[in-house]
Amino acid sequence: METQHAVDAGRADDLPAGTCKTIDLPEGRELALYKFDGDFYATESFCPHQGARLADGILCEHMIECELHGWQFDVRTGECLTVTERLKTYDVVVEEGLIKVLL
Repeated sequence: METQHAVDAGRADDLPAGTCKTIDLPEGRELALYKFDGDFYATESFCPHQGARLADGILCEHMIECELHGWQFDVRTGECLTVTERLKTYDVVVEEGLIKVLL
């Protein structure tokens, strides 16, 4: 079984409800982090269609819409609601007010 490691994604109180942001990872990779209804979700950062940054899209409840062409994804599962593509998702935990994304 592969060992997961946690990436620090900032303070939970610093991300307003209903918003998202980009998390920079080592080696130039990125994730998108979302907050809805007090819960946090993380997915790969770029839309599989044409590579638009998803954190720049529109978050509506558990759905992120890519700003470039309107593809919609459920941030909880990575399922695309527009076509059969799927995003990779990551577990998120909050410990002592700090957000940790498990890779």
